Amino acid sequence: MTINEYFIVFPEGDAQEIPGRLRVNALVDINGHELPLPLPTNKMIAFRVERIQVKEGRGGSETLHFLEQLSADELLPYLGKGAG
Repeated sequence: MTINEYFIVFPEGDAQEIPGRLRVNALVDINGHELPLPLPTNKMIAFRVERIQVKEGRGGSETLHFLEQLSADELLPYLGKGAG
């Protein structure tokens, strides 16, 4: 039996398990759920998946999604018209 585990790794190094794989450059919330675009506001905590590392082991793998936190200014391009 193969066990695949998925984690998000926050900028300070803390890790949290998530249910599945994310893509590079995906915008996610603090729980690792992909955010629907366009965003309703830029006044939220949001992260971007900057890189992915897979650690293969005996009987399974760990996929690590390294995150970077985005500022309110960096979220502006992801807003819908009239949001903010």
